[in-house]
Amino acid sequence: MTQYAWVNLAKSNYTATLDYKILDDPDPEQLLEIYRQYCTYKKFKSAWPIYAEEFTNPTNDIIGYYDNNELVAWSMMYKINARVIEALQFAWNYNNPKLKLGIETMKCECAIYKAQGYEYIILGEAHEYKKQIDGFEIIGPAM
Repeated sequence: MTQYAWVNLAKSNYTATLDYKILDDPDPEQLLEIYRQYCTYKKFKSAWPIYAEEFTNPTNDIIGYYDNNELVAWSMMYKINARVIEALQFAWNYNNPKLKLGIETMKCECAIYKAQGYEYIILGEAHEYKKQIDGFEIIGPAM
């Protein structure tokens, strides 16, 4: 049975230490290229389609992550309401794997959105690696 998870931000205490920006005017082609590199690196047989319009949808935040002033990763966050945000998609080009951006961006996003007053970040499927995030919880059947 598939389980879903979120981060209870009251139970996390991270600091946003990565070089990031919430992108006001993202370049969809640049972001889609990073997504293509991510899918290739991960050897996905099938990938969720991402459309350019999603990067400019006002209900989505696009967080760009930088390494030596170069955009290397991004997260797409869907603002459901004033309490809950959903992590829709993450992509990283893996040019510098030692950055461990997969998990480090999740910690950074906890800090960003907790500071903005959000209570939860929905993570989607409860994959094992996500359990290392402080505040990780399985979402119960009646929310």
